[in-house]
Amino acid sequence: MKKSIHRCPLCGSELVITEMKCPVCGTEIRGEFQMCEFCRLNEEQLNFLRVFIASRGNISVVSKKLGMSHPTARAKLSAIIKALGYEPVQGESEGADVNEILEMVEKGLISAEEAAEMIKQRNAGGGT
Repeated sequence: MKKSIHRCPLCGSELVITEMKCPVCGTEIRGEFQMCEFCRLNEEQLNFLRVFIASRGNISVVSKKLGMSHPTARAKLSAIIKALGYEPVQGESEGADVNEILEMVEKGLISAEEAAEMIKQRNAGGGT
């Protein structure tokens, strides 16, 4: 079975499903149906989400499993949240506070360089 696309290859508009068919009995349904919100994600984003769920939402575990820095993993998660049509909860966009970041370094979850980058991003985003 082929994977569906969600954007028009010519103009980039979001596509709608107009026909569905049962592979067992052959029943066909026609109309205009929206794709699920997860259909908007590309394969890399879906893989990230699978690892995120399997890791019970622990972004430090996700970053280690996928071999990326903690800030990169957080940025990828933010991109997925946006792709799904959600906005970050007020205050979450600044990321972890400095004490949380230092605690992650202490526990060996992130490197000092990653911590410095997270603090830099946090401060650039208007956090304190």
